[in-house]
Amino acid sequence: MAQFDIDAMLERYRARAEAVRERPLPPVAGEGRRAFIEQAGLDYTDFSLVGGAAWSVEDDHLVLRIPLAGG
Repeated sequence: MAQFDIDAMLERYRARAEAVRERPLPPVAGEGRRAFIEQAGLDYTDFSLVGGAAWSVEDDHLVLRIPLAGG
């Protein structure tokens, strides 16, 4: 089995979050624009949460700890 670099995986999630935040709006209007903006917000949240997680290995499971409080 190949070596799995958890820190590198979390860095990729942080980079994806930044890419979503910097992504320009496509030339769409109306409902398509609203849907794009809504999806970008969800993508950013998902990628940011995983990218900011602390990790550990417990009982042969990768555990990501994501703080739900603002601090």
